[in-house]
Amino acid sequence: MARNYQNQSPTAFQRRPHLTKDDAWIRAFLKEARVGHIATSVGEQPFLNPSTFWYDEENHQIVFHSNVAGRVRSNIETNPKVSIEASELGKLLPSNVALEFSLQFRSVVAFGTARVVTDPDEARRLLYGLIGKYFPAMSAGKEYREITDKELRATSVYAIQIEEWSGKENWEQRADQSDEWLPLDEKWFE
Repeated sequence: MARNYQNQSPTAFQRRPHLTKDDAWIRAFLKEARVGHIATSVGEQPFLNPSTFWYDEENHQIVFHSNVAGRVRSNIETNPKVSIEASELGKLLPSNVALEFSLQFRSVVAFGTARVVTDPDEARRLLYGLIGKYFPAMSAGKEYREITDKELRATSVYAIQIEEWSGKENWEQRADQSDEWLPLDEKWFE
């Protein structure tokens, strides 16, 4: 029977609690993860958008940007409750039991409230943080031109204030196998 998740925290009742990671692991993962998927919704319609992002640890928020006009901004202005997922996939894990097939993964899901950053100084700081995550050896005013007012007017910068998060890691070398069936040939594990 399905569990009733109504009125529960979005991170309540982890299905495989032994895979759950602590806050320090989540912070480290978010600093390295390359792509996040931002989930927004309007009415009964959910939307999912891939994006670069930066975890601003000092303010416990996730920063990303999009076009100045579009569905992401419209959705957030209508319903600021969002979630973001970032993951890393490893190798496929075969098994001799259908329900045990798996894959290696690391992931974080964060839930919070997004806002459009309207203060130009804050928007610049956050965009430089985002650029710094992906290009740490480059500096504004040295390797690339500093962000202009015109560029700021052409983009929307968002900050998701994190309310809850969850991290998981399954990096086993093999999926569970059954001794009630023929063992898999080693070629499946290469």
